Amino acid sequence: MRDDLLALLAANFPGVDIPPAARTALGRLATMRHCPRGTVVFSPGQPTTALYGVLAGEIEVRFVTIDGEVSVVEHVPAPRLFGLASFASGLPSSYEAVARRPTRLAVFGPAAYATMLDEVPGIARALLSELARRHDGTLRLLEAARHSSAIERLTLALAQLQRDGRVVRTDARGWRWLRSTQAELAALAGLSRQTVNELVTALARQGRLRTGYGGLWLPPP
Repeated sequence: MRDDLLALLAANFPGVDIPPAARTALGRLATMRHCPRGTVVFSPGQPTTALYGVLAGEIEVRFVTIDGEVSVVEHVPAPRLFGLASFASGLPSSYEAVARRPTRLAVFGPAAYATMLDEVPGIARALLSELARRHDGTLRLLEAARHSSAIERLTLALAQLQRDGRVVRTDARGWRWLRSTQAELAALAGLSRQTVNELVTALARQGRLRTGYGGLWLPPP
């Protein structure tokens, strides 16, 4: 199995040991896809034909309205998986996945996915946990959109991104760098970009976060 493919699986399934036979099979069955910037990996309303993993680059997950308006939900960096819900359920995808920059993907089609579930103990449980976690995050955001204040919605959106592994480094003082954009935060929180900008500015003045290009610095937990 390729080193980058093994690293992808190790990052998403920590503690799961892949037997040698399964490594060989997955190395043969999983394919690689090179996506120039702007490549649409899959579109809303279409069944997802594989489980995807980002080996390098970044995927933008977004909703597209009937009149063409785009609402960014999240950015999927390496090394993360995406497309699980639609692929596992066989239902059409509810969102669009687009390469934000030149991106290299691992593609786990039906045969590779079956090998993961049948031949690697622990992966099925890990995938179920991931689905449950994302479902819980979606419900929390839905509840916030109906009942919570703007700052509560933003706080829940930030918590969701942290659960999704978007904290990528920590500085010497314990501040954590969260990769995100205000457009993404606005979509997750159900707020306007202007409202998110005003909230972030106010929190920065209070010393409760620090702003930066491409993300936010969050204080030590």
